[in-house]
Amino acid sequence: MKHNSPWAKAYLALVFVILYAPIFYLMFYSFNSGGDMNHFESFTLDWYKELFQDTRLLIIVLNTIIIALLSSVAATIIGVMGALAIVYMKRTMQNTLLSFNNVLIVSPDVIIGASFLILFTMAGIKLGFTSVLLSHIAFSIPIVVIMVLPKLQEMSTTLIDAARDLGASRWDVLTKVILPYISPGVFAGFFMALTYSLDDFAVTFFVTGNGFTTLSVEIYSLARRGISLNINALSTLLFLFTVILVIGYYFIQQRNSRSAGMGVRK
Repeated sequence: MKHNSPWAKAYLALVFVILYAPIFYLMFYSFNSGGDMNHFESFTLDWYKELFQDTRLLIIVLNTIIIALLSSVAATIIGVMGALAIVYMKRTMQNTLLSFNNVLIVSPDVIIGASFLILFTMAGIKLGFTSVLLSHIAFSIPIVVIMVLPKLQEMSTTLIDAARDLGASRWDVLTKVILPYISPGVFAGFFMALTYSLDDFAVTFFVTGNGFTTLSVEIYSLARRGISLNINALSTLLFLFTVILVIGYYFIQQRNSRSAGMGVRK
């Protein structure tokens, strides 16, 4: 079957319908003046107004954003250093460390969450902001490493040798040669870590406590109490925020690609 055949296009359309129809159904009923998702009565923004008047929920949103930003920045810094360390190691050690890194990515979130819960309990760390932040940093680091490593591996060593021949220090080589070259991978790793942190439920569910929670856990708690269109409104805003992140990442990638193309032409 050819990629541009009608059947391929129909299959692709079906996949998108299956993926996005429930989301748009949820978003559509977030504007319903009725109290359920069985019949749309009339358009209203009351659920959104009620959402923004809920002080507790706004604090949870702020907690979620702070955790996501702090964990993403920390994971990006540590992940870049880890990728730099891996790329300059011997092949056998590289493969070993990459295997351990990939295991963390493919491991079930339930196992990771339970492991963090046991670790924090044994270490005497109270469950709350600190435990959630540390766990988000930990599961985001392997993602950053995976995104940065390919850029480092495709980078020619002649660039570094030329910089050293011109008298550049190790810091100059890192900040003026290596980091600018791998910046697309760094941005990709940061945005992936940010998305994973905002979206994570399983790991966060295990390590929350002391009245601290995030949006994903709060949405789960609200859903267990019964159907409420507040959940629809909250989920809609979270989905739109994620879309904005993806669009922002796309434009950053496009700008980096144009900059790289201009550099090659020069």
